[in-house]
Parts: sequence; C-alpha cells; structure tokens
Amino acid sequence: MTQIIYSFKKKQNQIFLFFICLMFFALILGCKEKSPEIIQYGFQKDSDSIIIGVLYVCAAETGYSYAHDYGLRQAQRELGMRDEQILRKFNINDFEGIMVEAAMRDLIAEGANIIIATSWGHMNSCEKLAEEFPNIVFAHASGYKSNETNFTNYFGRIYQARYLSGVAAGLHTKSNKIGFVAAQDKSNSEVTSGLNAFAMGVESVNPDAEILVTVTYSWYDPGAERYAAQRLIAEGCDIIAQHVDTVNPQIEAQNAGVWGIGYNTDMKREAPDAVLTSVIWNWSVYYKDMIQSVIDGNFSTEPYFAGLKEGLVDITPLHQDFVTEEMLIAVSQAREKIDNGFNVFEGLLETNDGQIIGTHGESLPDEVITSGINWYYRNIRVIR
Repeated sequence: MTQIIYSFKKKQNQIFLFFICLMFFALILGCKEKSPEIIQYGFQKDSDSIIIGVLYVCAAETGYSYAHDYGLRQAQRELGMRDEQILRKFNINDFEGIMVEAAMRDLIAEGANIIIATSWGHMNSCEKLAEEFPNIVFAHASGYKSNETNFTNYFGRIYQARYLSGVAAGLHTKSNKIGFVAAQDKSNSEVTSGLNAFAMGVESVNPDAEILVTVTYSWYDPGAERYAAQRLIAEGCDIIAQHVDTVNPQIEAQNAGVWGIGYNTDMKREAPDAVLTSVIWNWSVYYKDMIQSVIDGNFSTEPYFAGLKEGLVDITPLHQDFVTEEMLIAVSQAREKIDNGFNVFEGLLETNDGQIIGTHGESLPDEVITSGINWYYRNIRVIR
C-alpha cells in the first residue's frame, strides 16, 4: 500500500514538473518576438492599434513606389494616423523570395498587423505568411491570389487611363512611331493589358501609327530603362510611353527633343518640356477604404478592382504648351465612352500575329484582362 501511495505522489510530481516546463518554454517564446495585435474580424478595431508594414521595390522617390507611398500618406492624414503607425521596407527586390519573406517577418516582429505588399513578386510570400499568421491582414497589389480570411489583392482598370493617353499620343505623333518601354514581356498581363489598351487608344484616332516596344525584364532598372528609351528614339519614335518605375524614359525623351507619356505619378515635374500627360494611380482611394474596413471590423478579402469612375486611375491634364482643341475633344469623348460602359477590350480583337481574340458583341471580363492577356495588339512591334 505504501508503495502505491509513493508511486502516485511521484507521478503527481512528474506531471507538475511537466507543466512548469511548458510554461517556462511558452514564456521564452513569447519574449523572443513581439506578437502583433490580433485583428478580430467582424469586431470594431481601434485606429490607434493599427500598425501598417509596407514593402517597396525601390526607394519611394518617384514612379511606382512613390505613387503608393503618396497614396498611403494621404490615407494616413485623412484617417488621423500617426507616423509611427506606418513601417516601411525599401528596395525589396521582386525576384528575391527570401528577401521578401524576411522583410515581412521583420515588419511582423515590429508589430505590424497589416502588411501591404506593392509589387507582383511579393505575392507568393503573402500567400505563405497569410496562412502562418491568420491574425494579420495581407494586401497585395497587382496580383491575383487571395484567401477567404486575411489575404486580399487589389489593383485597378489602369487600361482605361492607358486608352486615354493613347488617344492623346495618336493625335500628337508626327512620325507615326510611338515608343513604349515595358517592364515585362507579353507573358505578364499587367503590363500587356495596359500596353494593348494604349495601342487601341492610338489606333482609334490614328490607324497609321505603330507602337514600338522594348522590354527591360525588370520592374525597376534605371539603366535599362534609359537605354530602352534611347533605343526607341533611335528607331524614330517621337513619343515615349512607359510601364516601368523610374522617370528615366521621360528624361531621355526630353534630352532628345521628343515627347513622353509618364506613368504612376505626374512626371511633368521631372521632364516639363516633354511630358504630354501621365497615366497615374490614386492609391489613397483604396488605402483609406481598406484601413477603415479593418478599423470598423468589416474587412473583406474580396479582390478590389476600380477605375476612372472611382478615381483610382486617371491621366494628368494635357500639357498646355502642346495640347490642341482636337486632342482635348477626343480625350473627353473617349472618357465619356468609358464612363458610359465602354470596356476598351470589346468585340473581336486582332493580335500582331494574326489571331482573333474575343467575341463579337461581348467584352473581356476583368479576370481575363488582369491575368489572361498574353498577346500584343495588331499595331504593336517589339524591338529586340
């Protein structure tokens, strides 16, 4: 009997020591990394507890990253958030998955409970970490992946603004050769849909013009972007448009005495003698609504996709020294068409290799425009 009592007490002591060890290790792990505050979906969230961590592919001084940061700062002001509520990581290369993931983990360790990833190559890391950290909101620009709880994607109908800029370019060119510096080739629908819309805008007012394209194969490469613009100018292009991050193509246009179409922000400030107009993003429209939805407890992972009507995309006013009455009327009429439901990608569309895309009387849906346009429109020619 004594032996039984002894064994029972011994077992009790072992169980007690086991739970003590568990508590000890839990304490160590809890101190190792600052835990982000849990976002309770469906419950109101105090705005003071929001911490946003954002990733940029380059310094937010101009172009794409600047447009995102400017929009975020606008949203911050409108929502009354403090500067310390926004944490930033710059120069997070798209093609370095380890770097992207490490940057996100750093932001989470610093207390971020919303992660904003602004570039295409950040998408897979968002997907992975959203599963690992279900209490954190992940919002990814330009991609197509999401989940049903804490991971969404956002972008816009930039092709609408591209179409308007194409109308302006088509009426202004004298050589009927318009250059376009593209970050990626036709395998990337984000770039190609905008390029094709630009080409269709040009054709709508000038069927004799062609679009010459050079590809840098990088979202951000100042040297390659400069060289690509020079290459297009050497081919006789008198307007240089772009889907790349830096202002270098516009500076090269100004240096060569030709015109340009900027992107992301109003690039007239860097190339005032060249830029006819710029295709711009007003990201504050999305950021304010998304952050407010987290504060209010009604955040949704449904992908966000807006355009001219919502003010997410637009073009800047046409350059007063170059604009003509014809250009003003044509751009205004094109904008009115889009406002009235013109999709841009409507009906039968011919590619530059003779294929026919689309269906008579129908329009391509948004999901195809964002992820399924891997062809060039008929007036596009690639310069190797």
